[in-house]
Amino acid sequence: MLRSGSAQIFRQLVRYTSTDTSLILERSINRVQLLGRVGQDPVMRQVEGRNPVTIFSLATNEMWRAGEGEATSTGDISQKTTWHRVSVFKPGLRDVAYQYVKKGSRILVEGKLDYGEYVDKNQVRRQATTIIAGQQTHVHAYTVFFSTT
Repeated sequence: MLRSGSAQIFRQLVRYTSTDTSLILERSINRVQLLGRVGQDPVMRQVEGRNPVTIFSLATNEMWRAGEGEATSTGDISQKTTWHRVSVFKPGLRDVAYQYVKKGSRILVEGKLDYGEYVDKNQVRRQATTIIAGQQTHVHAYTVFFSTT
């Protein structure tokens, strides 16, 4: 029973495969969820010939107990902050993000990872990781929630 259930799920995830690498059609997942605080007010940018984008930074924190007392909860608490760059391209959502997201806001963002390159002002090629926010599903006074679903 477990085997047939697994096979059914597998068939749903992989619709079509081929030995010809140019014809491989399969489903994949690129999904990120972040809950954190906005580090700066969003900015809206537009490059010539492209649609505008709203960009802001988001901080997430990881906390753990360090030292001898890990099992007994008596160790020192350590924290690591990770900064993420969030970009919002969808027209309605980018305007909502620009208008309502503010520095210090606690928000939940769902989106996808995007890896890219750019050339900085010194003509040095740099790599960048960006979270591309999905569609908005909920907004209220304290939380802005973006989701790809």
